[in-house]
Amino acid sequence: MHDDDADAEPAGESIVRASWIGTAAFGVTAAIGAAVPALDFLPFLLSLALFTAGTVAFFVAYARAVSRSRTDKVGVMAMFFLEGKVAPRPVRRNLLGSFAVQILVAFALAVARPNTSLAFGILVPVYGLALAGLWGARYGVFPERTPRPGRGQG
Repeated sequence: MHDDDADAEPAGESIVRASWIGTAAFGVTAAIGAAVPALDFLPFLLSLALFTAGTVAFFVAYARAVSRSRTDKVGVMAMFFLEGKVAPRPVRRNLLGSFAVQILVAFALAVARPNTSLAFGILVPVYGLALAGLWGARYGVFPERTPRPGRGQG
């Protein structure tokens, strides 16, 4: 018998943590890249990595949402922006807060060093939004889908 429940983290905590870790890493490398032009490859590479991870997370979230849509009314806006009662307030605040910080840092970086590789930072918010969608698709609470008469028969 396992007593893992005592050590279990809240549902989706690793997704929230990953969102903030990516945001913090982006903020730090953005500051370094903006201050030291010789190191501007750091935020460039991290931006591409976070964009790629976000793209993968988006497709995973989409596949999970499609699977859940058979039994639940999964709304795209609700899933990605955790609207209504889809997610508890702390989860929504953390995931959308991380997403907002990514947007602010990306724009600040693009304004500080336009026409450089640092402008690729504008791709990073895909990561934050995709992780919010992944949380919503995996753990979100959606209304149950009611069967329509005449469907699935025959």
